[in-house]
Amino acid sequence: MPTLKKPLQAAPGRKMKRTPQRLAIFDYLDGNKKHPSAEEIYRSVSRTYQSMSFATVYNTLKALTGKGMLRELTIDPDRKRYDPDTSPHHHFICLQCRKIVDVHSILTVETPREIARDHLVVGTHVEFTGLCPSCKKRKKMQ
Repeated sequence: MPTLKKPLQAAPGRKMKRTPQRLAIFDYLDGNKKHPSAEEIYRSVSRTYQSMSFATVYNTLKALTGKGMLRELTIDPDRKRYDPDTSPHHHFICLQCRKIVDVHSILTVETPREIARDHLVVGTHVEFTGLCPSCKKRKKMQ
């Protein structure tokens, strides 16, 4: 999984001002596989930086997404979620608890002719939905 910290210094066009609050947001996201929302990130990071505003978190997430260092997911209808793993992969979403799990299996998705004819497709994203192991077990027990 790519790390957020190295591109902060190395890649041209990706440099961002390194404030303590931003570094705390980077640390929270680095290696995070929970696909947190902006609200979850704010709640966690603001424990250490009580004067940090939600706008700081939101603007940092927007900047990271714009620089290709973070992937914005709109798979949760209630709120956007963020994925620091920008490598090509798919997701499984539990319909019960809303947990999101990365799916790194290689899938071949053929572009429909009516799309391929007029559009330039640069990527695909497959979402699997169902019940995670915990929710599946709870359902069987009912």
